[in-house]
Amino acid sequence: MRPVRTARAVAAVLSVVTALLSPSAAHAAVPAPVLAVAPGDTVTLPVRDALAALPVQGESRTGYERAKFKHWTDADRDGCNTRMEVLKAEAVTAPAQGPNCVLSGGSWYSAYDDRYLDSASKLDVDHLVPLAEAWDSGASQWTAKERESYANDLDDARDLIAVSAASNRSKADKDPSEWLPPYGGYRCQYDTDWIADKTRWGLSIDPVERDALTQQLADCPDQPITVTLAR
Repeated sequence: MRPVRTARAVAAVLSVVTALLSPSAAHAAVPAPVLAVAPGDTVTLPVRDALAALPVQGESRTGYERAKFKHWTDADRDGCNTRMEVLKAEAVTAPAQGPNCVLSGGSWYSAYDDRYLDSASKLDVDHLVPLAEAWDSGASQWTAKERESYANDLDDARDLIAVSAASNRSKADKDPSEWLPPYGGYRCQYDTDWIADKTRWGLSIDPVERDALTQQLADCPDQPITVTLAR
């Protein structure tokens, strides 16, 4: 991972991120001063600035199929797929691991609805920005390999989260203009992580989503987010 940029570089990073994420970026030169912002680079900036940097455009679900995001995979071939890796990483009390990565015992905290759960079978591993929302926001143009990487992203703990099955299914594929976690104490973190996730993957937001996030963040700390760009 490359070093996190200093606060003095934030303004320059923001301008370049905005340029690179804009729909016209492929046809326009990045203005000077040139500050490299590319996959693998790490940027730090206030969440409201990160929101402002996201490109705003309409969404289309044409052609979406969940199967176009291959998951859950076992990238390191240790017998535990992505879902199981998240469950192990987020356990409050570590479960016992049996053959074929079957988990028994353990406990988990579901931040969406402020609940503790005592069985892996009671949890879903949620894509914070749902697969369908990612498709709508730019992933329809990605390669199959990029979509697989997105669907199994273990390199940023904000992208996948273990939550109660009930709260995840209530959320479905909704964005923050349509759904927020039932537990009010988690909502600022949810919006902040949503923006970090979209920044990491170079995804757009639609106007209604932007307005909802802007309004919701007005009641939240303008905390800095650090994001390593995936693409």
